[in-house]
Amino acid sequence: MPKLQLSANLGFLWKELPLVERIHKAAEAGFDAVECHFPYDTLESNVVEALKTTNLSMLGLNTDVGKNGADDFGVAAQPDREAEARALIDQAIDYAKAIGCRNVHVMAGKTGRQNNSESVFRENLRYAAEKASSAQITLLLEPINHRSVPGYHLSTTRQALETIEALGLSNIKMMFDCFHLQISEGDLLNRFNECKHLIGHVQFAAVPDRGEPDAGEIDYGFLLPALVDAGWTGYLGAEYTPRNSTDVGLEWMKRFR
Repeated sequence: MPKLQLSANLGFLWKELPLVERIHKAAEAGFDAVECHFPYDTLESNVVEALKTTNLSMLGLNTDVGKNGADDFGVAAQPDREAEARALIDQAIDYAKAIGCRNVHVMAGKTGRQNNSESVFRENLRYAAEKASSAQITLLLEPINHRSVPGYHLSTTRQALETIEALGLSNIKMMFDCFHLQISEGDLLNRFNECKHLIGHVQFAAVPDRGEPDAGEIDYGFLLPALVDAGWTGYLGAEYTPRNSTDVGLEWMKRFR
């Protein structure tokens, strides 16, 4: 089996702990890197110190969900909310720059692709890409399945690719989340090969329960090494919801190592 570089998504793992403690737990568990969702309640300097102490990199974080929380699930494609969207983009890029984080997932939000939502999304992404470029930060767009998040603006790889290719900006890539894409599209290895020239990060979790990657309908013991064999040289983000405690559920890592 090829060497897999595994990243712990601290948005779901060890959620009961403060972010700094989660970083240390990930290092103790043997992860090669970390990523998170919404770190904004934690001082940047504390995150920097934890990353330095553990010798881990922070791979990514999300723009915040918006003033309506889960009802928004992002703002960047929401018509008539450009000022809020750009404030959240500024917040995310500034935080990422302060902690040395290389990727920002720009959350599009629930639009149902109505009205001028795609044109709004593209204009906000142009703004974000210009701001991110000076900090050498890559923006990620993630197709999210409509069973988990009904009405989310991007739900397929084709939609994400169309947006990225229309913008033609080198620092905008796709988040290839195996959980979401198995539900939306399936045929993951072929889908990966079709998209890999524009993929910026890969995440995984069991389907259908989004638990540890040792059960369910995706054989990750096959798929993750196959992605590496297909040319993926980046990290693989463990973005799953533990079925019990995070520590108890980490047995899967022994098999994948």
